[in-house]
Amino acid sequence: MKLAWPNGKKNAVSVTVMFETWSEGHAPSYSVQTTHLKPGTVDHASKAWSTYGGRVGVWRIIRMLDRLQIPATFFTSARCTEEYPTAVKQIVKSGYDLAGHSYTQDQLLAYMTVEQQEATIRRSIDMLQSFSARKVTGWASPVVAFTPETAGLLVKAGLTWTTDVTYADLPIRIATPHGVIAGVPTTDFSDNRVMRASPRDLYDVYRGTFDYLVRNEPMGLLVLVIHCHFGGRPLITAGLDEVLRYIGKSRDVWFARHEELAQWALASGADEHSYRDRFFREPAAVLKSVPRTKARARA
Repeated sequence: MKLAWPNGKKNAVSVTVMFETWSEGHAPSYSVQTTHLKPGTVDHASKAWSTYGGRVGVWRIIRMLDRLQIPATFFTSARCTEEYPTAVKQIVKSGYDLAGHSYTQDQLLAYMTVEQQEATIRRSIDMLQSFSARKVTGWASPVVAFTPETAGLLVKAGLTWTTDVTYADLPIRIATPHGVIAGVPTTDFSDNRVMRASPRDLYDVYRGTFDYLVRNEPMGLLVLVIHCHFGGRPLITAGLDEVLRYIGKSRDVWFARHEELAQWALASGADEHSYRDRFFREPAAVLKSVPRTKARARA
């Protein structure tokens, strides 16, 4: 089976925006301003730091994407509809997709029973849909902490795709006990990798990866992951803006929403085994033409 992106495009690019919040009294275990406090001391700086995304960062990212006219998917903690309702409304007004991302960022499915997972998924989706009046079709588990049951529970909840895929780099169909769901891979390098080092690395990595895909692969997917509380700060948004402008100059790129990538995977029947055809159109014939000793060595 020969796979191809729509309209003859060679590379797909998908912008992922993580709009996250934490439960009452909690904050991320990281921040640039983290101080060396004594055990048991409340870290007010980290708590305040984590709210930057909803107070400022989300607005800067929306404005940048509006200006560049690039589609995006916002993975949104359902609690954001309570804490930052005007921001969630603007995401929808600007035409971007909303996807489920649990109720809060510290509510991890990996710590839950199957029943608790199902309830959390249902609650998160219901909150986003009732607030936005938009159908939610996809999901990303916080910190990619999914379980073997998660994909099936997402199907039961009426979702059609998930980013909980760590073993593929193009969208695939995933079979679950409750039906088929599309898996849309995420990235191994997001903005939180560069906050403490050089924000310029974000531009260098994504431009370098895009150029590699253009030069060497029959079809490729580049997923850019940006967190509102990280990438919504000027020193990182600047690099993201620049790399999106660079990629946008290519005539061979398809800026795709995650839902579009999922629909492509479901319609094409792509699975993890079909992608070898990107590199070897006739893999069996290639292996037969190689002496057995060499074939073993390569394996």
